[in-house]
Amino acid sequence: MKKWILLSVLALAAIAFTTNQAVAQNASAQRTSATTQVNINLSDVISIDRGSVADGSTVEFNYNTAADYNSTKKVNVPNSLIVTSTKNFDIVVKAKNAHFKKGGDHIPVDVLTIKPVSGGTTTMTGTPSDVVLSPAKQKLISGAALGSSLVLELEYVIPQAKSSSSDILGKPAGTYTQKVTYTATAL
Repeated sequence: MKKWILLSVLALAAIAFTTNQAVAQNASAQRTSATTQVNINLSDVISIDRGSVADGSTVEFNYNTAADYNSTKKVNVPNSLIVTSTKNFDIVVKAKNAHFKKGGDHIPVDVLTIKPVSGGTTTMTGTPSDVVLSPAKQKLISGAALGSSLVLELEYVIPQAKSSSSDILGKPAGTYTQKVTYTATAL
């Protein structure tokens, strides 16, 4: 029995010694790889970029001759709106008030039509709609696809039917003004 106990103690000592040796060897072994976690943190963004011509610019219509009052006038504005959006979006437009104003005189805003231009500088997708200006929000572009620096070229039109009507004829000479606001809204 003493032999049996002695052999058991020696066997346990040998196992312990071998285990310690293996652990020590693994602890001093060189590592050949490391792992790093990389996070990409996203936020929803919709922005009318600073390069947009519509941001702070002026569109001018000049009526100086009889021919001007008897014709359709158009002003094309490349790069009118440049939009970056992480989601599909709409663009709406509205006038600040119901009239172009010069002092106490006024011209109704519905003399002006705003049209999205296909081609040209336009890279924006979606369904375009011509908008007869009003103080109510109206969709100019519906369902535009998300993207970065998407461009919309606009054409401003005063049709001959409006310029040769009492909406414009008979008004005192001068500059009539109106603020037009464009808003991009994520879907």
